[in-house]
Amino acid sequence: MPVRIKVPKARSARSVVKHPLTQVLLFGALGVLTAAFIVVWFYYSKYARLTDEKLTLGPFPNSSLLYAAPQVVGVGDAGTPLQLAARLRESGYTEDARTNPMGWFHLRPSAIEIFPGPHSYEGSNSEAGVLRFEEGKISSIIALSDNTARTEYTLEPELLSSMYDKNREKRRLVKYDDIPPVLVQALISAEDKRFFQHSGLDPIRIAKAVMVDVREHRQAEGASTLTQQLARMLWLDSRKTWTRKFDEALITIHLEQKLSKQKILEYYANQVDLGRRGSFAIRGFGEASQAYFGKGIRQLTLPEAATLAGLIQEPSFRNPVRWPERAKARRNVVLKMMLDNGYISTSQYEAACQAPMAIARQGIESADAPYFVDLVNERLADDFHDKDFQDTGSKIYTTLDPDLQRDAAESVALGMREIEALIAKRHKEGVTLEEPQVALIGLDPHTGEVKALIGGKNYGVSQLNHVLAKRPSGSVIKPFVYAAALNTGLNSETTPLTPSTVFDDSPQTFYFDGKTYEPVDYHHSQWLGEVTMRTAFAKSLNVPAVEVAQAAGFDNVAKLAQAAGLEDIRATPAMALGSYDVTPLEMAGAFTLFANKGVMVSPRLISRIDDKSGRDIWQSEPETKKILDPRVTFLMVSLMQEVLRSGTGAGVRARGFALPAAGKTGTSHDAWFAGFTTKLLCIVWVGLDDYQDLHMDGAKAALPIWTEFMKRAHKHRAYRDVGQFEIPDGVVSAQVDADTGGLATSACPKTVTEYYLVGTQPSQFCPLHQSGTTEVAGWEDAPAPQPVTPSTVMTQSGNPVPAQDPLAQNQPPPPPKPPKKPGLLDKLKGIFH
Repeated sequence: MPVRIKVPKARSARSVVKHPLTQVLLFGALGVLTAAFIVVWFYYSKYARLTDEKLTLGPFPNSSLLYAAPQVVGVGDAGTPLQLAARLRESGYTEDARTNPMGWFHLRPSAIEIFPGPHSYEGSNSEAGVLRFEEGKISSIIALSDNTARTEYTLEPELLSSMYDKNREKRRLVKYDDIPPVLVQALISAEDKRFFQHSGLDPIRIAKAVMVDVREHRQAEGASTLTQQLARMLWLDSRKTWTRKFDEALITIHLEQKLSKQKILEYYANQVDLGRRGSFAIRGFGEASQAYFGKGIRQLTLPEAATLAGLIQEPSFRNPVRWPERAKARRNVVLKMMLDNGYISTSQYEAACQAPMAIARQGIESADAPYFVDLVNERLADDFHDKDFQDTGSKIYTTLDPDLQRDAAESVALGMREIEALIAKRHKEGVTLEEPQVALIGLDPHTGEVKALIGGKNYGVSQLNHVLAKRPSGSVIKPFVYAAALNTGLNSETTPLTPSTVFDDSPQTFYFDGKTYEPVDYHHSQWLGEVTMRTAFAKSLNVPAVEVAQAAGFDNVAKLAQAAGLEDIRATPAMALGSYDVTPLEMAGAFTLFANKGVMVSPRLISRIDDKSGRDIWQSEPETKKILDPRVTFLMVSLMQEVLRSGTGAGVRARGFALPAAGKTGTSHDAWFAGFTTKLLCIVWVGLDDYQDLHMDGAKAALPIWTEFMKRAHKHRAYRDVGQFEIPDGVVSAQVDADTGGLATSACPKTVTEYYLVGTQPSQFCPLHQSGTTEVAGWEDAPAPQPVTPSTVMTQSGNPVPAQDPLAQNQPPPPPKPPKKPGLLDKLKGIFH
């Protein structure tokens, strides 16, 4: 008998829904979903608002840009169209992009057309032009405004740097069109190969990351797309938590809705962290291209683009400066990704993998003049308290000459190599010294514009700017001592001191303020006895220097130095030998009075500031101060020329610098050289930060750097036309005996042409060689004319010149010396007394 089984009827869907338990569950789920939607919408709205605000204001600080001085090129200058194009790109010009407000250019096989824009340096006054080249030189310059020839053309200033913020982050903003395709391909291959396909979140990468995280029980695998990374960079921190991932996803969705893929890539390219160079954090591919490869982003090669893309993951660990092998290994991984994605061929891949890591040399960096930029930042902060240049988009035009800055960097590198070789020998002898440091300042002595500045040996190691470091000046102070002495020739109430006045280089004791002072010479070998002022200065003899200071008046020497900006100088015998501290920058400003006919010009770093629209809002003017009479200044310059001709600076000529120049060595614990031509003034300092004795004089440590820099600098157009130092009215010359300072006769074995203020020239013949005849420039007869009245002197042309000077004060006669055995000095009456 068949068994019947009763199967219960299935409940209908409606009955299930109507079941109380089901209804509770459904309403609960709906409530959770509603709450979740509200939460998501709340946070989405919040982050959308924050994102929109930041995008409206600009995702990056609108940092001001620092530019070098404009450069002038002329017919006959060396160069090629490609070199000029590279320089224009660094200035912000683009090729064939006529909408660029900065300007654009068009390359032809043997010419370049330049079209400055409304935001260029000269703005509406700028002139478009065509520069043609033949055999590696500019052959012609044509102005397109009127199709006429020009001999010179002013180029747009080069971009030095953006203003860095308090976090010392530096970036160079780029547009998407500036990013070369090879860098875009390297970036998306390394970080997000489906970037142009997904909508901000990549489900495949997310699934892979979740599997790894679950397996390893931690957030170990990165699944972030480029858009997610951008959201994290601009709005979030880098913590690996689920809540941050949630926030990141919301911002990512909004960014993808708000921005194009190209704009997202542009923002990413300007914000990504790419390590550090020196003390600065490098933000963005524009800054990284310059920092690591010394070139603009458009000039990146395939290996360089892959290197930068490879730095995104662990930029400090793979920093190509410190860890080139690590960077190279990661670069080759990125190249393999590009090969797998079809962006490069096998041959390109293999060639790029074999390419060396050609990183731009660090050390004494010249590309963006970091010490100079630091100083400009400090000056802006000091002089413009009410303006924040971090967020104004201003253009700050500086005085820096990029060509001279490169010359300075290379000259310092060569000179420091020589110094380190000498120090290495001393290390072998058991003497341990810390690494030497250096400072160099090159400036225009007539305008005060600083053209080149090196503040230390390696900016990455030390940001201490040695041009601002107080150091004992050594003998570079002596021009102020001797100038104060020569200044007595303007005052009839004192015995005039002249270049042929004789002093005694022998052991002497000086009494000052109740104390004794016994100077000796650096590396003293022998005493020379009685010498003229010219010889004493040229050979940098210390005892005569103190004698000169005493005769001029210690107070007057100190007043002269202080008037020239050397405020720490005090009126003591030690002052004459450079025992007081000065900075290289102060000394550079002070020396302008000798190169500028007695007028001091304060050093300037900034020439002009424009607002973001290109409107001129501030211009600097030279700050001048008359310190010395030009006649006294010329006598001092003549003595400094003797330093290079026969004195401690003769190495300048031996090293091949033959242009008319004047200078002075200096030695304390440190080494100095200060010198100038009619076009350029340069100060070099070398020393140790711990104040140990360098055990090298200025002629061995500082002079070689100065000479190399001046040789290079004077090859450039702006500094090429060096002239002789002009002899002013009121100065006469005479042939005198080199040893006695008396008027030379035909019997004198060694004579020199000496210069004097009219009325202070010697009146007696050389006492050692009195037979013969003599000739004095401007005189018909041998005897010297009588001194003129104190109110005026007669020029060589017969015109009266006021004998006035702010430092020509009545001087007390020098204190009498103890009686001693009559010698040569006593025979030279009328010369010294």
